[in-house]
Amino acid sequence: MSMFCYQCQEASKGVGCSIKGVCGKSPEVSNLQDLLVYTAKGVAVLSQLADEKGIDTAKANKYLIDSLFITITNANFDSNKIVAKIKAGYAIQDELKAQVDAPADLHDSAVYRGNDVNDMESKSLLIGILSTENEDIRSLKELLTYGLKGMAAYGEHAWNLGYENNDIYTFVKKALVATITEGIGADELLPLVLECGKYGVEVMALLDKANTETYGNPEITKVNIGVGTKPAILVSGHDLRDLEDLLDQTKGTGVDVYTHSEMLPAHYYPKFKQYDNFVGNYGSAWWQQTTEFEQFNGPILFTTNCIVPPKDSYKERVYTTGASGFDGCVHFADRVNNAPKDFSAIIEHAKKCAAPTEIETGEIVGGFAHNQVLQLADKVVEAVKGGAIKKFVVMAGCDGRMTDRNYYTDFANELPKDTVILTAGCAKYRYNKLPLGDIGGIPRVLDAGQCNDSYSLAVTALKLQEVFGLDDINDLPIVYNIAWYEQKAVIVLLALLSLGVKNINLGPTLPAFLSPNVVNILVENFGIGGISTVEEDIKSWIA
Repeated sequence: MSMFCYQCQEASKGVGCSIKGVCGKSPEVSNLQDLLVYTAKGVAVLSQLADEKGIDTAKANKYLIDSLFITITNANFDSNKIVAKIKAGYAIQDELKAQVDAPADLHDSAVYRGNDVNDMESKSLLIGILSTENEDIRSLKELLTYGLKGMAAYGEHAWNLGYENNDIYTFVKKALVATITEGIGADELLPLVLECGKYGVEVMALLDKANTETYGNPEITKVNIGVGTKPAILVSGHDLRDLEDLLDQTKGTGVDVYTHSEMLPAHYYPKFKQYDNFVGNYGSAWWQQTTEFEQFNGPILFTTNCIVPPKDSYKERVYTTGASGFDGCVHFADRVNNAPKDFSAIIEHAKKCAAPTEIETGEIVGGFAHNQVLQLADKVVEAVKGGAIKKFVVMAGCDGRMTDRNYYTDFANELPKDTVILTAGCAKYRYNKLPLGDIGGIPRVLDAGQCNDSYSLAVTALKLQEVFGLDDINDLPIVYNIAWYEQKAVIVLLALLSLGVKNINLGPTLPAFLSPNVVNILVENFGIGGISTVEEDIKSWIA
């Protein structure tokens, strides 16, 4: 096989991609990403030694979260940028070695130096996923690694807004070093996986604080899904700081700005409502971009992951920044000394384009993050105690292109009218435009925001547990039917487990990276399950 990757839900044949990634990444990119993670492990080894000596490791900390984020599914397809990141890791390792008086028996990940791309690719085949022969140890190591990748994504967004938590960096290093520790067993790895969930909660709380203190608490908002008459830029991904920079620079230019997919929740924040040219949301979930981007007509800015390899018909309109990248697309450099990114090139491009083609009209209602929901707490409690609301169904997570995800649309449609859906992430596009109505003025779909805002759903559940005076969060009338796609969903799952949530149903398929024995551990200890048919699941979980 020319590569092996099974980190996302669309892993080929439910086993793994071995010829080319279903996501579109080439074997070269896949293998270089493996080597980048390996290099990051070497940085973690040396950074731990530096921490012990009280040496500043801020540069290494940032490198670790950036490198892990770059390797997340659908983020970066540019082999040149990945090679550059690997070489930057070598430089950081050398700097740390000079300061810590490194021992002679350093792990190979802190020693290896690739001379060129061919050498790096050859090395990557020796240190990839399958280099761990024991299936269960491999499964736990990868589960831990994918949780770290999800943590890194949220940590990077918080860092962009000036918020950090050194405890998170300390754990990332500890966990990465564990994955290369000789002879480590399941009895050591499993607690680390659960600890990863604990820090997942912390990183999501950090990002929630960063977002709300910077942009205000999300409010119930009606978001326009139609279009205006001006040329425009479409912003995809997840990074709010990038959106802020772009909106500041497009004021008064005659260029409108629209959100796509996971950027929809930006409309819920009070600060973004001050921009007159922030028009609305265009399109749906990430996987529909190959159709929607052609019709948008203007340039598209990717701030993070969720890139589908662009068609030639619109590739010259695709720009990337941050962790995202695609060969042949213009990439905006990182900020220097926290100064705004310079988005003038994409703005000038937009001015030459036609206005977006209208693909739908109407509005989407969202903004039900924890602060807003808690303001409705009395109304919600009254509805539950009065029997108007019988169950809450958490349908957070990711969307994807496989047809079996139609299950989630059908499930939402068939739910009894006395149920309320709690959602976050792009999974909501399977049902957030359905006419599901409300219960006594409470919408039946409460959208908390992006995938990281699953934290809001946890805060809401914990508050309801307190209000109802329950000893166990699992005694709440809440069902968890979560759709997953990539590694940010992994950290959300681990975070929920760390909070004591049990009986989570995960679909549309269980992860290929979970070995049968690891699945059994999750089933026996946490009641993790899959999905079946809409009728059977509603009968089993709701009726």
